[in-house]
Amino acid sequence: MLKLVALDMDGTLVDVPSSWRVVHDHFDDHNDDGLRMFLANQIDDHEFIRMDIRVWWKHRPDLSIDDLELILADVPLMPGAGKLIDGLHKRGARTAIVSGGLDVLAKRIAGELGVEIVLANGVRVDSEGLLTGEGIVRVPIHGKEKVLAALQDQLGVDPEETASVGNSEIDVGLFRRSRVGVAFLPEDEVVKKAATRVVTERNLARVLDAIGDFP
Repeated sequence: MLKLVALDMDGTLVDVPSSWRVVHDHFDDHNDDGLRMFLANQIDDHEFIRMDIRVWWKHRPDLSIDDLELILADVPLMPGAGKLIDGLHKRGARTAIVSGGLDVLAKRIAGELGVEIVLANGVRVDSEGLLTGEGIVRVPIHGKEKVLAALQDQLGVDPEETASVGNSEIDVGLFRRSRVGVAFLPEDEVVKKAATRVVTERNLARVLDAIGDFP
């Protein structure tokens, strides 16, 4: 029986590749150096977020959590997202966002769609809601497998009772902890090969067909 579905957010539930990049684009800037250093294992997730925030501070030193909410307010849902979540709930499955993206967006998306559980990264703020420069890492970029394992233990759900949906190599860890792993608009062949199902149509409702009867 399908009891839990873990869903990536950026590039999956929302139609943007990165919620962090949305903020960079808002300021017409980037953190390419941070990305390069992270991929080379020269910095960890926390320092990667610190570098992101320093980029934003160049343009708005008094950046607040409310500002981030406004910047991310227009990020669109992926087509079919509502039908997917409704369909999963009708089957009795619990749903969870497991994302390295910004929790500000993840919470909004969860509220709109009715997703029960949100695990995403964020930024620390002071008593006035201003960014302190530090991040909150709930989902290490290369640690989704461990995050899902902990969630499964918490809920008393086995991997055999779990499905997952994602689009990038980072989501392969979710697939490894799931009976069915759906690569939705997969970024590359690595993601396709790691998944048990592949959806190439830009319509999340097709994931319901891919999960099928949860064989």
